[in-house]
Amino acid sequence: MKRSMLILAVGCVGHAMAQAPKPPLEFEVGSVKASKQSNNGVRGGCHGVDSRYSPAETASEPPLGRCVITDGRLGHIINIAWDLRSMNLIKGGPNWAVAGYNDRFSIEAKADNPMKYTEAELREMLQALLVDRFKLAFHRETATRAGFSMVVGKKGPILREAKGDEVTTSFGAQLKPFPGQPINLTVRKFSMARLANLLSQIGSGPVVDNTGLAGEYDFSLSWDETNGPTLSTAVQEQLGLKFEPAKVPISMFVIDSAERPSEN
Repeated sequence: MKRSMLILAVGCVGHAMAQAPKPPLEFEVGSVKASKQSNNGVRGGCHGVDSRYSPAETASEPPLGRCVITDGRLGHIINIAWDLRSMNLIKGGPNWAVAGYNDRFSIEAKADNPMKYTEAELREMLQALLVDRFKLAFHRETATRAGFSMVVGKKGPILREAKGDEVTTSFGAQLKPFPGQPINLTVRKFSMARLANLLSQIGSGPVVDNTGLAGEYDFSLSWDETNGPTLSTAVQEQLGLKFEPAKVPISMFVIDSAERPSEN
């Protein structure tokens, strides 16, 4: 009886250890300072072992294993830390945090091992830093906005099944597209849900995938909103898909409270 109880107790301890949550990721050291100049525009980001940079941006990239952001409002830095891809997805909080002009900050933070962490893990560390230094409290809520439902066109999809195992995204010589300029997008091993998410970030509204296509594909897509073809036309002619106007659910980042940090 005693032996059975001992085995049971050891088993429970082992199960509890297996179920214990992973400790949160944190930087080895992090600095938050008020920016002396607020008219330069926000710059920077996080450089993980999986980060990709265009040749034009290599000279200005942060050192490996660091997040370096300059002249950013708290909203800008939240946008980077949670990878929101749009300031329009942030609401609430004090005016200085999102809409203010003078309250800008520069952050430089370093992980303990630069060769260990991905960009997503560095952003997780940046999230913890913002919660700690800005006393940031927030929640997420779902809202609906006018957007697009991506469906298969009448003639069917024009897509090639993915040949490789690596997911990649390339905008040619640019790391990110710029509004008003021609865009040449090449992707590998992309699902339709991933494509809808990407087009939500760089198009004219949120996109939800309703194609019913479950595979992963390699394809290229080129468009020019000024001189044509527009994104909507390019999606139809080059991929065999189309956009239909729809109300699309989106996840909003709501700031409940935040405080200006003391410099350290």
